[in-house]
Amino acid sequence: MPTNPATVPRSTAHLRWPVEPAQGGWYTEAEHEAVRQVLAESDDWRTGWKSATTTDVFEDAFAAYTGAAHAVAFNSGGTALEMVMRYLQLTPGDEVVSCAINFVGPHLAVIGQGGNLILAEPDPLTLNLDPVDTERVLTARTRAILITHWNGAAVDLRPFLALAERHPHPVHGPPPVIVDAARCCGGRTPTGRVVGSEGWATIFSFESKKLMTTFGQGGMVTTSDQSLADRLRTLRTYGGLDRWGTNQMMTKAQAAVGLVQLARLDEMNAARIDRAHHRTRRLARVAELTLPPTRHGRKHLYYRHNLLVPASWTGDGRDKLMNLLAERHGVGSIVSDPVTYLGHRLIRHHTTGQRCPRAEQLAARLLCPCLHPRMTPEDETAICDAIQQATAHIARTYGTGE
Repeated sequence: MPTNPATVPRSTAHLRWPVEPAQGGWYTEAEHEAVRQVLAESDDWRTGWKSATTTDVFEDAFAAYTGAAHAVAFNSGGTALEMVMRYLQLTPGDEVVSCAINFVGPHLAVIGQGGNLILAEPDPLTLNLDPVDTERVLTARTRAILITHWNGAAVDLRPFLALAERHPHPVHGPPPVIVDAARCCGGRTPTGRVVGSEGWATIFSFESKKLMTTFGQGGMVTTSDQSLADRLRTLRTYGGLDRWGTNQMMTKAQAAVGLVQLARLDEMNAARIDRAHHRTRRLARVAELTLPPTRHGRKHLYYRHNLLVPASWTGDGRDKLMNLLAERHGVGSIVSDPVTYLGHRLIRHHTTGQRCPRAEQLAARLLCPCLHPRMTPEDETAICDAIQQATAHIARTYGTGE
């Protein structure tokens, strides 16, 4: 089995555009003013930095935006997901199903909370979890289905909710559908609802590269389950009076900035979608590349603008394209994401014997050239021209793949 696949070009010394943006959203004077107000009020020793009121306001606003009954803020999306998994009180043998093409965070959260990670194949078009392959791996031991809105393409949750009803756990009932929306904040599902209002629990990240950011870290869980919301609030604050917990609170400054970012989220997402659709139109003439699906109505937020090279270029040809883009054109790109068990030793150890051939093949064809909504039209023209030229160069060696 191949291991440790490269995720960035071998040389980044001469990049004009980085392998990925360091910040996904961006700040305006409104965010700076929010910080100044927090600084002014918190400098008083009688007030300090206790964040409860500001965080409450942010949570209420986020719940209203998504349409969920509850929103619970955390210091990061990773800890938020881990605490959702902790609520399940997984025991040895309990299984959680997730897509093999993924960021490592969701899979580590399952393993870290004692679950048996079960991997399923991606859909070949969106690279989101495939409901047909998910049903193949469901068993009487399945405790949860963990779905990622991968790279901003919103998943239709209805087939997974139906699967859960058809395959109940003998003790706990239908396995809850947990959603990782770290890359899809502000999106809409195919039902037209805002991401965060469907499924048992939805986890958001406000890390620096995400669609809205709160000083580099931060997270949120939305749910309509009162019991889950109550338990998450005690888990993040030392467990209340009689249960285990720890300190995972969001700071006052993060919450204040989050309120401004939330108010601007649709504007920032619209700019990203516009930039991505423009790139898709520019690259439509490049026959060798499979472009991300174009979806309207905020159903795809294009956290990455992912490209697939022909199957005949798998691995080596894709790597040569990434390296050529970097070294000759200064265009950075990243494989976002490789199959987790190929690149992470702990996940590989915990999934011994599991293989997802479709995921491996698709991930070996994947690259995501740098995209950000604040790129200038000149930047975007240069990047698209570079992708076209570099692809044509590689095609002379590997063919068109047709």
